[in-house]
Amino acid sequence: MTNIFKTASATLALSALLLAGNAQAQINTPQPSPLSTVTQRVGLTDITITYSRPSAKGRTVAGNLIPMGKRWRTGANATTKIKFSDEVILEGKKVPAGEYGLYTIPNKDKWTVVLSKNTKQGANVDDFKDEDNVASISAKTYNLANKVETFTINFSDLTPATANVDMQWENIGAKFRITTEVDAKVMAQINEKVINGAATATPADYAAAAVYYLDNDKDMKQALAWMQKANEKDPKFWNMHTEAKIRMKMKDYKGATTAAEQSKKLATEAKNTDYVKMNDELIATAKKGGTTK
Repeated sequence: MTNIFKTASATLALSALLLAGNAQAQINTPQPSPLSTVTQRVGLTDITITYSRPSAKGRTVAGNLIPMGKRWRTGANATTKIKFSDEVILEGKKVPAGEYGLYTIPNKDKWTVVLSKNTKQGANVDDFKDEDNVASISAKTYNLANKVETFTINFSDLTPATANVDMQWENIGAKFRITTEVDAKVMAQINEKVINGAATATPADYAAAAVYYLDNDKDMKQALAWMQKANEKDPKFWNMHTEAKIRMKMKDYKGATTAAEQSKKLATEAKNTDYVKMNDELIATAKKGGTTK
């Protein structure tokens, strides 16, 4: 009997603990302003924005949910944060790598964007300290063609070194430009791997250097020399096509045609119809002396 009572007591004790644990557990429900993270690589820099997304739900946005002329946490709940893996330039102002609170002061014609060292201020926008500000810039406003129900931050108008941070809600849009350092970083790699490290440079290294020179209007003779090295032992159809484009830029139409024909042959063997088409177009242009008319 004693063992039976001990077993029963142990079972009751365990049940009580489980009930107590369940009573303390919170009910998990959807958040009215769900958390969102958007990440974009701009040039060679990673940029991440973390924010909560409120919805209009029939409420007035401008002057209400978006307070005009007052500091706003640029979303809901916790502080909206923006993080840079490297130093960037925001509308002409340098900002060191790091994570910052992203606050705005909306107005009709422009929003003031303030980056703060304080990432925990949240909705308490009245107790900011100016010494925490890292940068203050202007974001141009514009009218949206279609209504945006839920506050949205995204990246737009990307180039190899720049992007716009675009904030949209209801019929209001505001955006500012971020510029990243690309050329110095790429040139440092080219110097290390190709110019100073020629003894160990791979065909892929030579090809990457040549493509960068082509895309950025640098020394075409050097770009051609590097691409020829890349194509020396094992030519690839994409690299031969790049050689053709370099020669076109140098107005060597005969050489461009020869390289494009070789690229087309390799692309045909690889069953890559896109490159076959691009080479056909380049050959046709080269035969017209570089004109597209």
